Amino acid sequence: MHAERQLTAIPGMGASPGRVEDETLLRGKACFLDDVPVPDALHACFVRSPHAHARLRGVDADQARAMPGVVAVYTRQDLFGHITSWRMPLGFPLAALPEDTTPFALAGDEVAFVGEAYAVVVARTRHEAEDAAAAVQAQFEVLPAVADCRQAVRDDAPRVRTELASNVLQDYTLAYGDCDAAFARADIVLDDEFRVHRGCGHPMEGRGVVAMLEAATGMLTVWSSTQMAHELHYTIAHMLDQPEDQLRVITPDVGGGFGAKFMIYPEEIVVPAVARALGRPVKWVEDRRENFLTTIQERDQFWRISVAADRDGRVLGVRGGFVHDHGAYTPQGTNVPYNAASSMTGPYVVPAFSLHVQVAYTNKVPVATIRGAGYPQAAFVMERMMDRLAGAAGIDRLECRRRNLIPPEKIPYTKPLKSRAGVPLVIDSGDFPALQATAARAIDYDGFAQRREASARAGLLRGIAVANSVKPTGRGPYETARVRVHPSGRIVVHTGALAMGQGIKTTLAQLCAAHLGVEPQAVEVSAGDTGLSGYGMGGFASRQAMMAGSAVSEAAAKVRDKALATAAAVLGVDAGELTLSQGEVHTPDFAKRVPLARLAMLLKGVPGYALPVPGDPGLDATVHFHCDAQAYAGSSHACEVEVDPLTGAVHVLRYVAVQDSGNLINPQIAHGQVHGGVVHGIGNALFEWMGYDDNAQPLTTTFAEYLLPTAPEVPPIEVIFQPSPTRLNPLGVKGIGECATLAVAAAVIGAVEHALDGRGVRITEFPLTPVRLAELLDPPALDTTAPSTNP
Repeated sequence: MHAERQLTAIPGMGASPGRVEDETLLRGKACFLDDVPVPDALHACFVRSPHAHARLRGVDADQARAMPGVVAVYTRQDLFGHITSWRMPLGFPLAALPEDTTPFALAGDEVAFVGEAYAVVVARTRHEAEDAAAAVQAQFEVLPAVADCRQAVRDDAPRVRTELASNVLQDYTLAYGDCDAAFARADIVLDDEFRVHRGCGHPMEGRGVVAMLEAATGMLTVWSSTQMAHELHYTIAHMLDQPEDQLRVITPDVGGGFGAKFMIYPEEIVVPAVARALGRPVKWVEDRRENFLTTIQERDQFWRISVAADRDGRVLGVRGGFVHDHGAYTPQGTNVPYNAASSMTGPYVVPAFSLHVQVAYTNKVPVATIRGAGYPQAAFVMERMMDRLAGAAGIDRLECRRRNLIPPEKIPYTKPLKSRAGVPLVIDSGDFPALQATAARAIDYDGFAQRREASARAGLLRGIAVANSVKPTGRGPYETARVRVHPSGRIVVHTGALAMGQGIKTTLAQLCAAHLGVEPQAVEVSAGDTGLSGYGMGGFASRQAMMAGSAVSEAAAKVRDKALATAAAVLGVDAGELTLSQGEVHTPDFAKRVPLARLAMLLKGVPGYALPVPGDPGLDATVHFHCDAQAYAGSSHACEVEVDPLTGAVHVLRYVAVQDSGNLINPQIAHGQVHGGVVHGIGNALFEWMGYDDNAQPLTTTFAEYLLPTAPEVPPIEVIFQPSPTRLNPLGVKGIGECATLAVAAAVIGAVEHALDGRGVRITEFPLTPVRLAELLDPPALDTTAPSTNP
């Protein structure tokens, strides 16, 4: 574990001065990927497979090449020499995985999911490119496809790709303690099966790439709507053999990431390759259908779980396993199933544990991280089993949880498991019983019976539930920030972190401004531009406030110290007599003052004259903040619903989210992050269903079939922050955005099941659509032995 840091008062913490991003967003002046002003850009359209699995016997693009406006059509054969390797490199390459696991930049002789690209058309306009793409003729030999991961792991299942020896990518068991002994002495043994759905990220703006080669310099500039600018820089340089110092990756305004942009896609390689080959700018912007067909998805898992407990409802052991649908390829490791497996015990004390995991290929869109990255699945299963345990033990559901929650006196609490990086899982801070108690009070858990009676008089069923979760946040190993005061007086922050709509520019500007005595609006933040920040990890894993925030705070403090020392030399006073405000360094009575711009000018240097103070030139500082350990953020969510038994409609009446995210930098932004996380979780619980038929053909490819929660479906959300500051970073902060999603499905589904108490309904899946709920309420009419495949 990283050495603990002492917490001190940090400038810029705890205020909500307003978002610096809002001016451009509200006035329509933001620059999203499709807004990047590249003159005379050509437009790319990818030709994609209509089959879930097929051999590609040949491609005839002659007709397409002859169509109006078409500049070029490229298949894999046409791009030989422009791309050094057709296999995409593995994201998170530290795990030992087979070489035949990653996707291809363009498919060659086989396609493995509907939407896999095997050619790209480049034309003067998007319309002309799309028309020509439809004219590309391909000869396919259709092969058997596998849609269900449970079938995929069978020995007699067709291979998802003919190059595979098995559809099972990984088969392992995470275990500790003596499960056999725990179950042998248990008074209560419960068994159940669960299904968690496959869903999508669906950002406001989908993926997109613009690439431009400057003939005079050889500089290849790539704009991408990504969460990983520096990783994309490395990958393009590697796959195109492009000199690193002649490559710049810029992230424009990102209309949401949600994890779906936290990987490198084939289009991000092909578009720069084509632009370089043609010597002309090329743009590709994903449409919504492409987003459904090609952008990574998550969360299809089938669980079998057993819980052993004593007669008082205290857990003695948990064992079982799950099959994880990994899709057709592995673009970015297998962190989703590992996260689910290693986090299954949540914030509870579980003395013995054994979980068998099978990671299976299917002929579907590849799977990688979406908000939560495996943790929501595990929280859903554990919380549903806690509800069952409470019923079997004859105790209240909150009391059952309280008896099993990690007590505050055991914090820091080391789980007997390790992360996928081999690091012990240490819950460094938190008070989980206190979080739950606050959630119960806030939703008036004790007064629920009276409200339930009022609903019953209206013919409606009312239910309430509480769900708990915990998640490691702030994944390292580092993040970079450079704070600089220019001689013009401009104050800029350059960082490898990524702005994705979550307000990170505001929080970083706020931290910097507080050190330098200016308003946040006076600080310009550049995030995700490899031309301005040489190193960076990007935006993911609820890390940016912790890692980038700490780097900015430390860099700004260094700039402040240098400004004070320089001003002291210029003004002829002791640095201890000076302070910073309104862009100046001055004495308390303002009798002596010097602007920061003047100090930056002096530190620029004059030929033949010494700098005002010893040291390097410039009023700037760069910090690489390092932290390998992760800070654990906890939550306790309470949900109250009404169910219409005639229609199966579920109405979420109230939602309370009690969060431990450590110290808060900007409370307003923090509240917004929780609201977004809860709404995302409600969508998972009740709406979002990414359907495939038995031949792995996608059934939901528009928002007419794939539903998202809109304003009328969003309940009042009460957010309560109950911080336990971490000592793993100097700000004492933890992650927020992902952590607010983890417990939502469990809380919503738990409340629905509670509403149906006495009707013999057990809900072990999500999303829970009205049709599926009607099926559960009317078992004689339908077979409910397995989850429905169509909502």
